[in-house]
Amino acid sequence: MRAIGIVLAGGNSSRMKELSNKRAIAAMPIAGSFRSIDFTLSNMTNSHIQKVAVFTQYNAKSLNEHLNSSKWWDFGRKQGGLYVFTPTTTPDNSYWYRGTADAIAQNIGFLKSSHEPYVVIASGDGVYKMDYNKVLEYHIAKKADFTVVTTDMNEKDDPSRFGVISTDMDGRITSFEEKPIQAKGQQVSAGIYIVRRRLLIELIEKADQEERYDFVKDILIRYKDIKKIYAYKLDTYWSNISSVESYFRTNMDFLKPEIRDYFFKQYPDVYSKVQDLPPAKYNAGSDVRNSLVSSGCIINGQVEDSILFKEVYVGNNCVIKNSIILNDVYIGDNTHIENCIVESRDTIRANTEYIGENGQIRIVIEKNERYAL
Repeated sequence: MRAIGIVLAGGNSSRMKELSNKRAIAAMPIAGSFRSIDFTLSNMTNSHIQKVAVFTQYNAKSLNEHLNSSKWWDFGRKQGGLYVFTPTTTPDNSYWYRGTADAIAQNIGFLKSSHEPYVVIASGDGVYKMDYNKVLEYHIAKKADFTVVTTDMNEKDDPSRFGVISTDMDGRITSFEEKPIQAKGQQVSAGIYIVRRRLLIELIEKADQEERYDFVKDILIRYKDIKKIYAYKLDTYWSNISSVESYFRTNMDFLKPEIRDYFFKQYPDVYSKVQDLPPAKYNAGSDVRNSLVSSGCIINGQVEDSILFKEVYVGNNCVIKNSIILNDVYIGDNTHIENCIVESRDTIRANTEYIGENGQIRIVIEKNERYAL
């Protein structure tokens, strides 16, 4: 593909509450064995983009560890590869990334040293499958300066969390409001953009000179009446996980057979870093229904309508319903967990109960020192 990729994975969201205390949003576990960023990186490699930069910043340790080998996404190559850029102090700059445009500006050398004519920019917190080549073909056919991938929100989500877009009959964007107080429509930006590399360099350098740091507000919205900015409608599954409610709902979507089939059985594949773990073990007395159970788990109790990530231990006589249990959690005997997200590496004491009530998702964090010396 005649494009390089940029993945914006440095942000944080207060809507994630305690879940983002340990990790960046792009590193949030998804569907038992994946991370959020895996979907974007898989789309990049499946679209034959050979050179991809990931910009990390907030709580980047877990994300950087996940990206420590590029071979899982087939970026281990002589030409191109996977580059991870964190904020760096230089004689000219001592700032952290002050926004998405500033993150690109601080790494403008990556763009200038590349030769591909186009750039695909995507956020690391979207769960979807897409061939970016089709967007690029649309972008070229429209002779656009920018192309923004959009999608229609369902009734359960709040479009005011996103950039709300209106278009004319030709698909050109006529209105672009970033996180409005009251959304005037359901069509929102999916956080995926295509632009010519030279134009991006020009606009990023101009924004940097004017001390403007946000890619959407200071470039897309500011130039929407000057540059030709078109919308490309994504009509397949897309979800953003930057709130507790959307994160929970996105994971629960993978309990639906049609969603699992779309992501894991239909071409192209979704890739992730692979750990050598034994298969899940179901002991006598266990009862598992409509759940995803990952490698390394040991189940002794009842699990229903739930997702268990890697290396979860469920004790005797436990009941887990409509919940997400993150990696490496020990759940003691006779425990009842319902409508909850249990943080990774927790130790849940025996004979305890955690229930999210009134339709609210409860986040369970037990600060038990299981690995104390």
